[in-house]
Amino acid sequence: MLINPRPSESGHNPAHVPAAHDRLYRTMRLRIMHGEIPPGTAMTLRGIGSEFGVSMTPAREALRRLVAEGALTLSTSGRVSTPELSNDRIEELATLRALLEPELAARALPRAYLALIDRLNTINQTISDAVERKDAPAYIRTNLEFHRTLYLRAQAPAMLALAETVWLQLGPTMGMLYDRLRRTESPYHHKLILAALRAGDEPSLRLAVRADVTQGLRLLAQ
Repeated sequence: MLINPRPSESGHNPAHVPAAHDRLYRTMRLRIMHGEIPPGTAMTLRGIGSEFGVSMTPAREALRRLVAEGALTLSTSGRVSTPELSNDRIEELATLRALLEPELAARALPRAYLALIDRLNTINQTISDAVERKDAPAYIRTNLEFHRTLYLRAQAPAMLALAETVWLQLGPTMGMLYDRLRRTESPYHHKLILAALRAGDEPSLRLAVRADVTQGLRLLAQ
């Protein structure tokens, strides 16, 4: 599938294309990040246009951005699909999470006030509800919300953007991993993260975050 723009394909007023493209990009980005699309799923302009009710141009531009972020892969034949990660790639992305996220958590610690800890507790309960319903996308979405809510306090937007790019590339694989882990409760390491935040214990916080973000992924790479 070609994703190079052709000006004559849209059929819409060009002034409307950026807004349609941006909405489509954000919607697809979240679906991929939250594991709603399995690995290896092909994406076509016709299919996207039919599903989302958009023309070829915004569909093409949304795909272009997602390919650039690594959320989708583009083969030499022009096929666009969600990534099927090799064990080496999973290990690489797990290592990136282990480097980035403990540092974000440590930088957030000085601003981890009681209101933040209460908010994280509430999110953790929502995660438990998703586990009880066996709702994988809701579990992944709320699990990422737990981490993002903490990391926003780090006031390190460039580092957080890098972490989110890793989450995006891992999204389809995380959806597959959820079924393998057979969760029965909210993540154990979240409790350790909350305890470390309450105690102001940076070494324990780093350790808990590192274990939380890598343990499941490394099961896949074995």
